[in-house]
Amino acid sequence: MECVREYQLRNVSSHCSISEMDDYDLSKLLDKPDKPRLNIERQRSFDERSLSELSIGLSRALDAYETAYSPGRSALDTPVSSARNSFEPHPMVADAWEALRRSLVFFRDQPVGTIAAYDHASEEVLNYDQVFVRDFVPSALAFLMNGEPEIVKNFLLKTLQLQGWEKRIDRFKLGEGAMPASFKVLHDPDRKTDTIVADFGESAIGRVAPVDSGFWWIILLRAYTKSTGDLSLAETPECQKGMRLILSLCLSEGFDTFPTLLCADGCSMIDRRMGIYGYPIEIQALFFMALRCALVMLRHDTEGKEFIERIVKRLHALSFHMRSYFWLDFQQLNDIYRYKTEEYSHTAVNKFNVIPDSILDWVFDFMPTRGGYFIGNVSPARMDMRWFALGNCVAILSCLATAEQAAAIMDLIEARWDELVGEMPMKICYPAIESHEWRIVTGCDPKNTRWSYHNGGSWPVLLWLLTAACIKTGRIQIARRAIDLAESLLLKDSWPEYYDGKLGRYIGKQARKFQTWSIAGYLVAKMMLEDPSHLGMISLEEDKQMKPLIKRSSSWTC
Repeated sequence: MECVREYQLRNVSSHCSISEMDDYDLSKLLDKPDKPRLNIERQRSFDERSLSELSIGLSRALDAYETAYSPGRSALDTPVSSARNSFEPHPMVADAWEALRRSLVFFRDQPVGTIAAYDHASEEVLNYDQVFVRDFVPSALAFLMNGEPEIVKNFLLKTLQLQGWEKRIDRFKLGEGAMPASFKVLHDPDRKTDTIVADFGESAIGRVAPVDSGFWWIILLRAYTKSTGDLSLAETPECQKGMRLILSLCLSEGFDTFPTLLCADGCSMIDRRMGIYGYPIEIQALFFMALRCALVMLRHDTEGKEFIERIVKRLHALSFHMRSYFWLDFQQLNDIYRYKTEEYSHTAVNKFNVIPDSILDWVFDFMPTRGGYFIGNVSPARMDMRWFALGNCVAILSCLATAEQAAAIMDLIEARWDELVGEMPMKICYPAIESHEWRIVTGCDPKNTRWSYHNGGSWPVLLWLLTAACIKTGRIQIARRAIDLAESLLLKDSWPEYYDGKLGRYIGKQARKFQTWSIAGYLVAKMMLEDPSHLGMISLEEDKQMKPLIKRSSSWTC
């Protein structure tokens, strides 16, 4: 831990962060330009527009939403954002920055990520001492928003190098483009050497490869580029090849009749058996966002043009499919309730032959008159109508959701606040599965009991995604309310991984303390509220060419 005490992140040069990769020039990092303020307009996306064109009227907009910002101050290094605001920071912010820096992982004296949790009180470390790709994303955003891009660049390059490793599980070789779920740095004090051990799913519970890791890597590469203005990293042959390899895994032709990605259970944040096999919303939303990010970063050379053409075609098909068949609101639910079954030919309205009697009773009570959401899964004769927070928030940020759908998702969160947020933002999914269904779906998983962990648990890390979605849709007051809830408990409870119970009132029965992405998620949410221009890192503007005319399906005639 000497490195942590001595390390001042701003002053570290990254030229030797990954010494064995001589092809990379890590010494040329551009200074982060000061970002002007943005004008917030409800139900309008403002990611790809010029920031200078949107720099007027932020204060008036924030006053209109009665929003008060609480800037952050790190115990080790004052965040850039706090210097632009005269308000006193919340006392939690200093503790959060100190805890985040304590989680830093070093490879050859250079920071390459943050461990999943820094909980010394836990008897079992398991893999919580590793750097997870998905877990590092909020940490990376926090450092980028604070003007500290070096660690993010190092992480991107190190994981890119790991992508090139041969990956085998038993006697089977994984696809070349697969990104690791996590990696661990092993320090040998006697030999004074550092080595890395990566996990591509061969050590994970259930032995499932992480489908989301590659998507998060592409999304983070774009966030780094947007934040720093450093176009050179994404344009290197190595990063271009890395993106193409990831895309090759997703865009390969097969027996699919849908543009969505077919996945196994446990391939994403929900990394245990929870009945999300098939076409889970989280993967489809991340897939859509990664395709759009890659589209603007791929070079228009011979290889790049081929992938660009395939991406454009897939995006059009994917956006139509998701907006048409995954979307559920009051009217659509009523339509499905009245579906005819056993329809044949291309004129069928009930295209997936969903049996109306399979709709669970809770859905009818849960669905408000105003509001809607992307359901968890759609496949032949199956509609998983559970709410999944990450997928719906990413759908808003990527503009997979239309402006109307994005507003409806926020309406749903407001209307069903107790169910989806409760006393700790926010539910990873809703509702919990229990009793006989729990035994069948989870295989009697003792960690995913009802209203715990992935089965209806409340995850503080989702606060940053909720806040980003709130800012994008102009619902600042929702973000403020959620952050106030988090601030009342997180520090006092030592930054738990998740909370249990219908309202999220209890620290999770197996939750780790000082969970890094709970800490980073809070910091990112605070910094985005303080300076909404940060939203541009992880938000995309609507593509007018992908806005199809969606007609309500109806299985009867008037």
